[in-house]
Amino acid sequence: MRTAYSVETVRAAERELMARLPEGALMQRAAAGLAAACADLLGRVYGSRVVLLVGSGDNGGDALYAGARLARRGAGVTAVLLAPDRTHPGGLAALRRAGGTAVRADVGEVLVERADLVVDGIVGIGGKGGLRPDAAALAAAAERSRAAVVAVDLPSGVEADTGEVRGAAVRADLTVTFGTHKPGLLIDPAREHAGSVRLVDIGLELPAEPELEALQHADLARLLPVPAAESDKYRRGVVGVAAGSARYPGAAVLAVAGALRGGAGAVRYVGPAGDAVIARFPETLVSDRGPHKAGRVQAWVVGPGAGDDAATVAEVLGEDVPVLVDADGLRLADRGAVRGRTAPTLMTPHAGEAAALLGVSREKVEAGRLAAVRELASRYGATVLLKGSTTIVADAGGGAVRVNATGTSWLATAGSGDVLSGLAGSLLAAGLSALDAGSAAAYLHGLAGRYAADGAPAGAHDVAEAIPEAWRDVRD
Repeated sequence: MRTAYSVETVRAAERELMARLPEGALMQRAAAGLAAACADLLGRVYGSRVVLLVGSGDNGGDALYAGARLARRGAGVTAVLLAPDRTHPGGLAALRRAGGTAVRADVGEVLVERADLVVDGIVGIGGKGGLRPDAAALAAAAERSRAAVVAVDLPSGVEADTGEVRGAAVRADLTVTFGTHKPGLLIDPAREHAGSVRLVDIGLELPAEPELEALQHADLARLLPVPAAESDKYRRGVVGVAAGSARYPGAAVLAVAGALRGGAGAVRYVGPAGDAVIARFPETLVSDRGPHKAGRVQAWVVGPGAGDDAATVAEVLGEDVPVLVDADGLRLADRGAVRGRTAPTLMTPHAGEAAALLGVSREKVEAGRLAAVRELASRYGATVLLKGSTTIVADAGGGAVRVNATGTSWLATAGSGDVLSGLAGSLLAAGLSALDAGSAAAYLHGLAGRYAADGAPAGAHDVAEAIPEAWRDVRD
């Protein structure tokens, strides 16, 4: 599992470690890892042209010491100093001893455009807001150039704790981060600026609970339900799906498609699209008598394609089993009814739906996704899965937020969210917690989207059909 910690936590861990190490040893560890990553990216170090963008403080120091290592291997290294009076003195002296040079920022753009490699050491993890004009001009020059761009710890101009990008920022091909991931490296829009991320272990001792968690294959394999020898369809869990309408029968079909592939033993469907569901999936248990009389279930999915059927949403929220609320159900669900539930609730909005629930603009949600998902979880007393290029899952009780980036932009297609809802609801019925069900479903759904698309457009039904392949990939 990848984990990310806040700036405050990282700073505290760094202070504790530096107190036990010789002066400067921690920076040398970071610089060694940074230089190795730069060398790997260059391929041939000798004769290459390397430009360091150096701000004040330790971030610039890391870049300077790494530049000195590259210069000793034959690279031509020039440091562009954005704050000459506050440049890290030890790092600058090391670079000059190794044969590197330093120039002021006003001549930096020409150097950047001719470089093979640009190292971004402008601002560290404590930076707030976008880059100042002189730094922004250098970042723009790096983006125009053919040079590979490596960010030191975090791309300058993005915010480490929130993933927000409030102005001009560096766009890196590779970010070399030290000790642990920072939240901004895992959450859009900052994640888009980070490129590939390489973690360098510098010996930090960090708390057991991080700010963010990102599941990997092995973590997911431990979560996925596997039937035992004595299992039957009821012991494996039954998920109820209350979805669809005369206008949107396809939403019901797609939600059931996801549910059938999510590990529960059976799927009960309730709603006006029964004929369409049974025609496509004859194994579904179809009822037209409403949720209360549909038969026993271990979890409900309500809302996809529901139109204005507030009564069904209210009826499902009154059930004493885990409930997933999606799409129209989010608009129709009474907040007091959600907060009053004793069984788990999982809400799955996209940015537009989250904005409507919070009473803010969609742009505000997309710019501050971590804050938005936490606020929704707090307001509704529910676990919230915020869909997007990186899916974020926050538990009602706080704790580490889960982040998933297995998806593909091809998942931005009608009905894809309905498949996700059914899949997550099935995992709820199989016994996973709301946090685990949402996280596991997002992971599988993202993988399935990749397999279904394979570089070309794919429909939501293709994503549903690819879930078994994603499941096998994780399990194997």
